[in-house]
Amino acid sequence: MPNKKDILDLYFMPARRDLIEIAAYLDRLDRHDGEGDFRVEGFQKAIQALLEPGDKSRAEAVLLALSDDSETPIPAAIIQGAFGAPNNAANK
Repeated sequence: MPNKKDILDLYFMPARRDLIEIAAYLDRLDRHDGEGDFRVEGFQKAIQALLEPGDKSRAEAVLLALSDDSETPIPAAIIQGAFGAPNNAANK
């Protein structure tokens, strides 16, 4: 069974890279004009869930923050695929 040092040795550098990539992504959004959309809001909610997961694991809290919890299906798909974050305005 690995210990914390083993986990750090294995995963710190990839996690560091991913964290820097997220920071760069947010910087790119900040540098450009225009309005964000529900995905930006979902991403911010997921970051908050990462920092304050409550009684859930961080992974579960982030996944739930990016999940659509609506129970009523939409009449027709507008794209083939998913947006990656819930569009709460469209679900009302």
